[in-house]
Amino acid sequence: MFVIIGMVVVLASVVGGYLLEHGNISLLFQPVELLIIGGAALGGFIIQSPQKIIGLVLKNVMRVFSAKSTSKSEFLEVLGVLNSVFSKMRKEGLIAIEADIENPEQSPIFSKYPSILKNHHAVTFICDNLKVIISTNVASHELENIMDLEMETHHHEAMAPAHSVTKIADGLPALGIVAAVLGVVLTMAKISEPPEVLGHSIGAALVGTFLGVLLSYGFVGPIGTHLEHIANNDMVLFQVIKIALVSFVGGAAPQIAVEYARRVIPSDAKPGFTELEDAIRK
Repeated sequence: MFVIIGMVVVLASVVGGYLLEHGNISLLFQPVELLIIGGAALGGFIIQSPQKIIGLVLKNVMRVFSAKSTSKSEFLEVLGVLNSVFSKMRKEGLIAIEADIENPEQSPIFSKYPSILKNHHAVTFICDNLKVIISTNVASHELENIMDLEMETHHHEAMAPAHSVTKIADGLPALGIVAAVLGVVLTMAKISEPPEVLGHSIGAALVGTFLGVLLSYGFVGPIGTHLEHIANNDMVLFQVIKIALVSFVGGAAPQIAVEYARRVIPSDAKPGFTELEDAIRK
């Protein structure tokens, strides 16, 4: 919602300022210039991106308009499922959770937390590392190193769409100049025309530079930055899971382990100590 509001503000400010200076709005409507810039940018994106990256960009660009930061209730759910798993392991032994982590969709523990089940990456991260814990005598520092490597790989992949979109944004001003140069070439072919015709052609050519810069800094560049924020926000949940698992393997009690994990949640979504206690009791 805020992304759409931002786009409207950009257009309203630029076009509105132009109109307030008594500009002719019809001169800004140059679909051919937009075709040259947009088509060249799309072609460059296809050239620079493997098929996998193209798919990730298309998928993640849609998240710009719909993605929300992880909420307090979602963090409480992940802490709750970890506490339940840890408590079962402490009371019944490590092997007791084998069925839960082999098929989390059918697990009585995971089924209590539907928002976590919807997050495939988070569930896989939890279950894979619990399998390591119950199948090997892994030390806490070794488990932490394994999880750090996995998180680094996941973050690198999540950042790929942002980097790709940002590179396209960086090239848009130059593509706008390409469109403007082509417009000047066409204008030179009309050199024998009266000044009014030449002025209109030169103005249309300069719109190419205008569109390239506006698209770069007003739309595409901010979308790339937004994708970075989404990728970084997604990693917070993995960091919370990592702290809880490492703490538990290091010997912390279940409730202490999830309390350590609570400490790394950003302040805007961090549940209080009492909130976590109440959620665990329920």
